[in-house]
Amino acid sequence: MLDLDFVRNRFPALDIPWALMDNAGGSAPCREVIDRVREHMERLPVQRGASYEASRDAAAAVDAGRAAAAHLFGVEQDQVVLGASSTALVNRLARVLRAGWQEGDEVVVTNVDHETNVGAWRRLEETGIVVREWRARPDTHRLEPEDLDELLGERTRVVAFTHCSNIVGSITDAAEAVRRARAVGALTCVDAVAYAPHRRVDAAAIDADVYFFSLYKVYGPHVAAMAMRREVLLAAPSPNHFFVPQDAIPNKMEPGGTTYELVASLVGVQSYLESLANHHGRGRDVGAAYELMAEHEEALVAPLLAFLADHRSVTIVGDPSADRARRVPTVSFTVEGRKSSEITALLDERQVAARYGHFYAYRYIEDLGLLDRDGVIRASLVHYNAPSEVSRLVEALGDVL
Repeated sequence: MLDLDFVRNRFPALDIPWALMDNAGGSAPCREVIDRVREHMERLPVQRGASYEASRDAAAAVDAGRAAAAHLFGVEQDQVVLGASSTALVNRLARVLRAGWQEGDEVVVTNVDHETNVGAWRRLEETGIVVREWRARPDTHRLEPEDLDELLGERTRVVAFTHCSNIVGSITDAAEAVRRARAVGALTCVDAVAYAPHRRVDAAAIDADVYFFSLYKVYGPHVAAMAMRREVLLAAPSPNHFFVPQDAIPNKMEPGGTTYELVASLVGVQSYLESLANHHGRGRDVGAAYELMAEHEEALVAPLLAFLADHRSVTIVGDPSADRARRVPTVSFTVEGRKSSEITALLDERQVAARYGHFYAYRYIEDLGLLDRDGVIRASLVHYNAPSEVSRLVEALGDVL
């Protein structure tokens, strides 16, 4: 069982009267990350690449941060591209890959993804690329890999999809989708932003060509990281300065460099996860930390889903099951006859921080006909949430519905 006192003590932002249930938009940073940002800015406010000691130390700190990100992905350090946001990284990737394609080549996107992994690819339609759409099944709101088959062909260049929906919380069988795409020679670009706060990411096991997530949703700083298969990274044209060598990976994909203090603090994310496992007698195994988190989250979300399923005016958008193999504790719902913004305003009065809207999955909310109802209400939990906070949410919903 997760020691929640140990966990919550590592997150200073939780020392407030509010119950924070908007974590899919951005999690609280752990103390280890905060300390490392402060330390870097106090001790090493210098450029890398010089011969003096502080510059060497700054370079080592940034390299350690990249190595920590690589450890979280399960890949080698030179496969990790860092940037300000996932959106910025995917936009850059799409422009770079387009240079090697022909007019009439095809990309596949989904109708349920966050716009990060949709818009960048759809914009290529303006350059002669054909866009095909992999649609979530309307009865389950899930992406099923077998539905890809009719969309794939010899001209498919990229299949872009989410490992976990940031709206409905459903987990996609990413490895199977990658296998089907690779069978026709297509690359895959997998969004793990909504997955990584809850489950151990393993880019090698999924075998995706590109796999990315945002660290500020995984208890870290506002940095994004993208793991790329080494041969794809080497083959991609460089968007960097002309004098940066083509084989200078991963730096050729990082024009302008990285934010040193934030990248250096990524060691804190790894340190926190390792300490969580160690505190529970699991060594320093990051995977074990995620197993503890998933077990806690499954129990945490169950009473919320049960309450929503039993309320006659509520429609859960997604899987009503708390099964950790099928979903993460990101729960979206609507209330019959009421706008979603009305409900969250009433929750605000009770210091319960949930959210309403389309959550950048605009196209899916539009498909569901929910834009004029201000989208969905979303309560997104993570492992540092307490059962008492879920009880507060359920009680508050009981009052306002």
